[in-house]
Order: sequence, then structure tokens, then C-alpha cells
Amino acid sequence: MTSAVNLCGLILAAGESSRMGSDKAQLPWPPPPCGTTPLPGQTLLSAAILALEPFTRLVVVVAGNNAHDVGITAGACGAYMVRNPNPERGQFSSLQVGLREVLSRGCDSAMITPVDCPPLSAASLERLCDSFQSADAQGVWAVVPENNSKHGHPLLVSREMIAHFLDAPISSNAREVLHAHADRVAYISVPDSLEKSGLNTPEDYRARAPGTPPPSL
Repeated sequence: MTSAVNLCGLILAAGESSRMGSDKAQLPWPPPPCGTTPLPGQTLLSAAILALEPFTRLVVVVAGNNAHDVGITAGACGAYMVRNPNPERGQFSSLQVGLREVLSRGCDSAMITPVDCPPLSAASLERLCDSFQSADAQGVWAVVPENNSKHGHPLLVSREMIAHFLDAPISSNAREVLHAHADRVAYISVPDSLEKSGLNTPEDYRARAPGTPPPSL
């Protein structure tokens, strides 16, 4: 299993989860089958931490107003938490807070994912890490997973791309920064589907429950 010495896992979990109606970081994962009561156990956040851990030196979680609960989960999983003091400024502000923490902990690259993107399989993560380790010699600063023309997370970035994220205005977003340096970004095919990589609503969440039939056309 590949592990980059100075690669830090970074999970963005500071959002208000307004469309979901409850903190997405604490949702049971995988979702319980429809009509059943979820059992205590793994959450979306703990699943993300445990997925990234084998491939990274350490994992940092960015929290917002949910810092108390996120801190408990992060600590139980051996991860570190940093709080975004102004989460209302949006996800890019959390990314910048998290990347500063990554650098302060002695890491020079990051594997970044929002907490509402369920973790990819170990096979996909290993493929991304293998590609990222050889990327520097090719002048690549970022590696992005791709499947069937869909892009997803995690995003792996070098110190050079981290610097551009940190230099960007707070009103920017990660996609704009990546597009500004498109010649430094590599898209890597992974076996996992990225069709529904983000969970924004209760319907999105329930659709990922085991045994849920696909929506009718």
C-alpha cells in the first residue's frame, strides 16, 4: 500500500449542512437500509479519516460550528482538528485554514476531500497516490480522479498548488485555481464511479443505502 512521507489527509467538514438538515459529518456510513434504525458505529467523517490514513502521514479535519462533535470523532480516529473561525465565508476559506495547518505540521502536500464525498476504495486511492508520487518529475502539481468523464475527490496537491490556493482571494474557489493552472493538473482514471460523489440532501444520502433501487427513468 502506497504512503507518501509528507502527504497529509485534509477533510473539509465545516459546512452548515443546511440542505441535509443535520451535520453531514455525523451521518452513519454506509447509510442504513430504508426503514431501519441506524446502529451506532462508523460515520461519514470517521469513514473518510480511516480511508485516508493508510496513504498519508497524518489527517487534519477542518471544523466550523460543529467543532465539538467533529473533534470527538477526529480524536477517536487519531486525526487532528482545526477550527475555521469564520465558516460562513464558505468552503474555500476552510480549505485555506486547512492548508495552513497542513504546512504548519511539516507536510508539503495534501490529499483533500469534502466530508460529503464518500471515500473512494483503497484501489482508487492507491492509484491516485502512485500517480501523484511520479507527478513531480512531470511538472504536475495536482492529481484529480476521473471516471467516465466525471471528476471527483480526493484532490492531491503539491506545495506549489497549495501556495496558489493560499494566495487566491477568499472569494475564489478550488476549481478556479485549478483551471488557472490547467497545464499542471493530471486527471487519473479510477475504478470507482464518481456519478454521485457529493451528498447534499437527504435524498442523496438515502440513495446510497444498500439495496436502494436506481431511480426510474
